[in-house]
Amino acid sequence: MTLDYRPLGQTGITVSSLALGTMTWGEQNTEADGHAQLDRATDFGITLIDTAESYSIPPRAETQGSTERIIGSWLKTRGGRDRIVLASKVAGPSDRTYMRADGAPPRLDAQNITEAVEASLRRLGTDYIDLYQIHWPSRALPLFGGGAHAPAREGLGAEVSIEETLEALSSLVTAGKVRHIGLSNETAWGLSRFLGLAERQGLPRVVSVQNAYNLLNRKYETGLAEFHERERVGLLAYSPLAQGFLTGKYQNGARPEKARLTLFDRGARYQKPGVAEAVDAYLRIARDFTLDPAQLAIAFVTSRPFVTSNIIGATTLEQLETDLRSVDVRLTSDLESRIAEVYQRYGSPAP
Repeated sequence: MTLDYRPLGQTGITVSSLALGTMTWGEQNTEADGHAQLDRATDFGITLIDTAESYSIPPRAETQGSTERIIGSWLKTRGGRDRIVLASKVAGPSDRTYMRADGAPPRLDAQNITEAVEASLRRLGTDYIDLYQIHWPSRALPLFGGGAHAPAREGLGAEVSIEETLEALSSLVTAGKVRHIGLSNETAWGLSRFLGLAERQGLPRVVSVQNAYNLLNRKYETGLAEFHERERVGLLAYSPLAQGFLTGKYQNGARPEKARLTLFDRGARYQKPGVAEAVDAYLRIARDFTLDPAQLAIAFVTSRPFVTSNIIGATTLEQLETDLRSVDVRLTSDLESRIAEVYQRYGSPAP
């Protein structure tokens, strides 16, 4: 089996059903590693490459922007800019004052967005970004699985309205620096607001939403998935392996050497009641159907009708190869039934 190619909203652009995520490059991966992954992914047929001004992850001043620089050096040596769909993101509000020249916290106003896109273009070595996304909203919301309560905004400045943000993005589209816009870590209300303003005021239309989606977190199906059919706004799914938890490598408290949870202890989103039991159940399904658990988890995400592209990421070429071969997995009715049984029992333990 091979990749398929799907419409990116109403843009007339098609993108590969698997996309290459890059957030480890510059931290866990070297420039040479990043180039090797890009070579393999594009040879396989992947056309969508996703990055962000905040990368690599975990974010810190010393590595901020490194992932974009690695993609830029690859483009300089390999060429073929027109053969890929390049996606990046502007950071939402945070206390990372190192990201802006004036040392102020990032905001989603015109000044910050313009500064961010200019810096990304320089690092990427390109004149335009195909898909420019808001990494997370300006609104106070529970983000990245952080619980039911909105985070404090002290020190982050006043909330920037969606209208102001959309107008700033519109200026970039008019200038030709950005072709299309998208959202990330967004809610149904936020997406609806962006679409309504675009329609009423003749502003650029959001073409995609990049949210976490996997067997442990199917929150997207409620509220947001319907936008694919009704508004032609599909999901760019990130974390299809739930930060590696769905591979089983962290079961029973295991901490493999060089694994992200071992190195950075940033797995709180998936260290919640019910997760281990759900993972065990999905691992049993993989064994019963003689499937690699990573390939099963990725194939499930790719097969959902509202998914435009499924963003895979790896720290080794071996891991990348495993992820790519998820295209060989066919979700039969029996397999779908078993997955549905586990979902009915455990739901989404890590939204």
